[in-house]
Amino acid sequence: MAGVPEEVGKVENRTIPGPGGEIPVRIYTPAGEGPFPALVYYHGGGWVIGNLDTVDVHCRLLAKKAGCVVVSVDYRLAPEHKFPAAVDDAYAAAKWTAENASYIEVDPARIAVGGDSAGGNLAAVVSLMAKDKGGPALTYQILIYPVTHHAFDTDSYRENAEGYFLTKDTMVWFWNHYLRGTQDGKNTYASPLLANDLTGLPLALVIAVGFDPLCDEGEAYADRLKAAGVSVDATRYDTMIHGFFRMPGVLQEANKAMDQAARALREAFSVVETI
Repeated sequence: MAGVPEEVGKVENRTIPGPGGEIPVRIYTPAGEGPFPALVYYHGGGWVIGNLDTVDVHCRLLAKKAGCVVVSVDYRLAPEHKFPAAVDDAYAAAKWTAENASYIEVDPARIAVGGDSAGGNLAAVVSLMAKDKGGPALTYQILIYPVTHHAFDTDSYRENAEGYFLTKDTMVWFWNHYLRGTQDGKNTYASPLLANDLTGLPLALVIAVGFDPLCDEGEAYADRLKAAGVSVDATRYDTMIHGFFRMPGVLQEANKAMDQAARALREAFSVVETI
């Protein structure tokens, strides 16, 4: 369903230092002359499943369409590595990208983060952490049907609890594997929707889908960002299910969303370029 992998200028598999050991990453570099802008990308899978291969096709597409280096991150997974292991790895990868920008042909002034589902959660959380810790400076965040709150009480959870690929029971299973206990779910680095202050965060693209338990919490996070003065492009693909972004081989709407994400990145990077 993902389609045929696109050719890009260069693909490098390597590891980078992390707080719990080496973190595998896959670096996609577009054809042409650098330095390029960069997108640090986190795969979905409920913090429990998924790897570099599950997002290979659309990382290649984003690198090609957005003209940026994509650093895909194979962060530690639960239940072997509970919260905040994935968060710590995700932040370490963004920091490494900024600190090693010249080595990977990246412009350190133009770095974005992004991800789908649990990866969207990590991208949102890394944006919060970068603000809290004073860096790295991030240009943009792409949040594809992100997990933003450890709760299951929204209308979209009730209306889409089963029958649309991702179910409520599966999300409960993911959360139970990820967290050390329910108290972790109240941590803003697990549930960014609970953060008190979202001012000063990077511009954002938030994509939600109509037939998805996570629809409401993704849109609620977009609304919170807007209320905090962050420029947000919030889009709902009404007829799609969770996971559609990984299906450009069979879904035209997935190609449309991919083009939207690439266009948003190009525009965000070009604004920084002209300053």
